[in-house]
Amino acid sequence: MSTDHRPLTDDALADLLSRMNEAPSVIPAAKPKANAARPRVSTAFEDHPLYQQMVFQRSFAEFAKLQNPYYRLHDARAGAMSVVDGQDVINFASYDYLGLNGHPAIAAAVGQALDAYGSSVSASRITAGERPVHHALESALARLYEADDCIAYVSGHAGAVSTVATLMGPKDLILHDALIHNCVVVGAQLAGSARRPFPHNDLEALEAILAAERHRFDRVMIISEGLFSMDGDGPDLAQLIALKTTYGCWLMIDDAHGLGVLGASGRGIFEHQSLSPQGVDLWLGTLSKSLVSCGGYVAGSAAAIDLLKHHAPGFVYSVGMPATNAVAATVALDLMLLEPQRVVTLQRQSQRFREGARKAGLDTGECWGFGVVPIIMGETVPTITLAERLLKRGVNAFPIVPPGVPEKSARLRFFINATHTDEQIDTAVAILADEVTALGDLSLKQMLHR
Repeated sequence: MSTDHRPLTDDALADLLSRMNEAPSVIPAAKPKANAARPRVSTAFEDHPLYQQMVFQRSFAEFAKLQNPYYRLHDARAGAMSVVDGQDVINFASYDYLGLNGHPAIAAAVGQALDAYGSSVSASRITAGERPVHHALESALARLYEADDCIAYVSGHAGAVSTVATLMGPKDLILHDALIHNCVVVGAQLAGSARRPFPHNDLEALEAILAAERHRFDRVMIISEGLFSMDGDGPDLAQLIALKTTYGCWLMIDDAHGLGVLGASGRGIFEHQSLSPQGVDLWLGTLSKSLVSCGGYVAGSAAAIDLLKHHAPGFVYSVGMPATNAVAATVALDLMLLEPQRVVTLQRQSQRFREGARKAGLDTGECWGFGVVPIIMGETVPTITLAERLLKRGVNAFPIVPPGVPEKSARLRFFINATHTDEQIDTAVAILADEVTALGDLSLKQMLHR
């Protein structure tokens, strides 16, 4: 596609930006008339509405001379540093909060598990049988949350979907924070339950919904996150526990980003806010972040976990977690608890980044400054342009644009790692502030025609 384009008018540019963020419209199927000929629909995947939307977005990006930020090739283990397309970069796009990926103790344990059990358990755990490493991981996570038991899924997203869809049904209500992760929304849709999002961290609005609607439903589940991955903030957990108790609900907390990040020893939001974890009915999390493995888990009562292990489709009908993954997560959890200085360092470096960004006049929103620090730009094109400019200067941070975040709130997300040095933090903030200032001197039209 040629890059020699005529300038867009302001109206045409506004239309392009609007269309770029639109979801494909869903048109209900018309009821067929008697003896009516069936309309012919293309079977080409290229004609699928979602594919057409992708083509449009890529055409716009080409017109705007924006590089595709997705699926960049990393040539090394991603930690505080990485190698992207052959270039050494300070890396802020990794969830390895505690810097444990590749730790010698984890690598040795994984090698032993590979020798003992192979690279796969080959089938569902309900049919192919258990391995001691599965029990060790689930027991360790259950102890962490002072829960009766835990279930470890091979996928964090599928585990959350299966859990919500199994426990809830058409006569039930799911109330979740408006910024909840996609896995909860998909699980609620699959459950067929009524679903009501409440404004982000607005627990007065949540109580108003409960007061007006709790009586209409059998079971009600409230779902929030311990540390929101897009904004770096979290809820008032004590108030959530009080509401679920008052109105007779279940409370699920997705603390995927809180584990290893919040609290003196990294146990998560309950430790951060000095609360007992037993006030929460279900703790949802992933093994892919601080625990440098792959998979997900739910910790809770013995009855809840027993139910899930026999009815959750993402567990019963899915291959079991490889022994190597289970061992990696278990050893990482042990290291987190044995070496709390990793958590202290992560929190200190996160605060350093946030405060440096704020002093430079950058918008970090309501983030707490633990692990996740957003730099909110607002518009899509400047955000993607900023990410490109940073990468050219050796800083890797990923742009998040609608529909991943609400309109007018596009941002770069910086994930801080316990192994990021003061120099790396300060260098990244200085380059970031410099490039944001440079972008501020350019109009949107100039960016598009640069």
